[in-house]
Amino acid sequence: MKDFLKYVLATVVGIIVVGLICTIISVITLLGLASSSTVSVPNDAVLVLKLDGSIMERSQDNPFGGVLGSSTEQMGLDDVLKAISNAQNNDKVKGIYIEAGNFGGATPAQLQEIRQALVKFKKSGKFIVSYGDQYTQGTYYLASVADSVVINPEGMIDWKGLSFQTMYYKDVLDKLGVKMEIFKVGTYKSAVEPYFLTEMSDANREQITVFSDEIWKQLQSDVAKSRKIAYNQLNQLTDEGLTVKETNYYLKKKLVDKVAFSDEVPQMLAYCMNKTKAGDYNTISVEDLAASTSNEPKGTSGNVIAVYYAAGDIVQSDESSLGSMGEVIASDKVTKDLKDLADDDDVKAVVLRVNSPGGSAFASEQIWHQVMNIKSKKPIIVSMGGYAASGGYYISCAADYIVAEPTTLTGSIGIFGVFPVAEELINKKIGIHANTVKTNQFADFGDYTRQMTEAEKNALQTYINRGYELFTKRCADGRKMSQDSIKAIAEGRVWTGEHALKIGLVDKLGNLDDAIEIAKQRANVKEATILSYPAKSSFFEQLMDKANNTDSYADAKMRELLGPEFYNFFMNLRSLDKKGSVNARVPFYGNFNL
Repeated sequence: MKDFLKYVLATVVGIIVVGLICTIISVITLLGLASSSTVSVPNDAVLVLKLDGSIMERSQDNPFGGVLGSSTEQMGLDDVLKAISNAQNNDKVKGIYIEAGNFGGATPAQLQEIRQALVKFKKSGKFIVSYGDQYTQGTYYLASVADSVVINPEGMIDWKGLSFQTMYYKDVLDKLGVKMEIFKVGTYKSAVEPYFLTEMSDANREQITVFSDEIWKQLQSDVAKSRKIAYNQLNQLTDEGLTVKETNYYLKKKLVDKVAFSDEVPQMLAYCMNKTKAGDYNTISVEDLAASTSNEPKGTSGNVIAVYYAAGDIVQSDESSLGSMGEVIASDKVTKDLKDLADDDDVKAVVLRVNSPGGSAFASEQIWHQVMNIKSKKPIIVSMGGYAASGGYYISCAADYIVAEPTTLTGSIGIFGVFPVAEELINKKIGIHANTVKTNQFADFGDYTRQMTEAEKNALQTYINRGYELFTKRCADGRKMSQDSIKAIAEGRVWTGEHALKIGLVDKLGNLDDAIEIAKQRANVKEATILSYPAKSSFFEQLMDKANNTDSYADAKMRELLGPEFYNFFMNLRSLDKKGSVNARVPFYGNFNL
């Protein structure tokens, strides 16, 4: 019996030891794979720009993506732009192949920045070939740059114009017995409309109509120029229902250059490279080409231009980000990071890359304070992405210089508060009755089981008004304008970057590279190393985070199942109690059909 127990114990110990050794080896192997940050570029290479899935400001590894079978691909705008730049400057890369897939979720400004990089690449004399079974508007906008646009014989081009949809759920709340008490400043501050209206207000419809028309004109003008079609002619074709036209019609109208099957494309690429066989060239992915060069920590000059990415909803902390659609700007972390950059003598200037529809007014104020701190020590330039609106503009307005894409959505200088009252739901529908004993008038302030008193409503509106005064003062001081001038273009109204330039909310139309060059000039440095912040999570950190966070997988699947429109709708309702009651964010929840 003793021998039996001894052998069993030895076996158990052996299994544990072997398991630990295997685990250690696996972790070391994974870390070794993850730490490989540079890639060798083969000769006669073609960069494959696969337009599939969605795009975010910065790439992030997904350690469990393949294991869990997520069908949603995510690529970083930073990787795409770097890969195209490396392809332009590397003699081993001969051209770019755009593979158009089910690509969506990119803002017009993100698409515009990629397109600008492709146009710049073409000027190097290298080729671009595009192929698609079906071209979405976003993929066709990018593919139209190509020397040769190829489509499947049974393919389609879904070029039809912009549509913008906002969902209203007042009736749902009425049925539930929930009323939203609304407090806001700004005629155009329409983020609260879904809570008490069933359709768009005239003001909201006006602003969406204006900026949608401005954006579409920009996109359609770019395509018309690339395809050498008159703008009016392309606009007429758009109204003919291009989505359901035959491919020969696309060919006849010069929207494509060739109709072919996908297996014919390799020979076309070989022909572009003066090769006889399809297999006589190599391909390289966006991720690999982006990783083919890496910056030294400080460079020989010791001068660093820091590019700090601030993308997503503005919240106070990661713990308050429940229900946010993707990336977040957590003020507790961002303020610490910005302070570190302000105190780092090697950092000669900071470029704040903002892609945010706004969020918490309190969190925006904290980030604004650190922008001012940097400004007191070194230049800080803002580069606006798809959105820099409301809270996104709040954290931008103090910068020395602001650069925006023509199709950036910015402005939305306004503030609002939403407070749910569930008295009918709790008392009449569920049958629960609450009784309160209090010592002072405002002791139970915020109790959602009863209607608000007039004193509470007046106090809240005064608080919102005070927040608006502070917001407009921050903007006026930052833009060196009078507060009355800011109020005249505020009222929560959203502007395109092109329009914002005319009214003084931004200083220049351009992209991230333009902002970096301005930062160099303002810092008076000719040579500098460009470093991106905050540091991306290591492979091991992400592995541990994914292992401890099962919600991320469920969230990804929910997004795939519901689609962006209904996903955003439900997540917005889910997150009402997490976003805080007072917000400065873009005045709508909607989706561009791109």
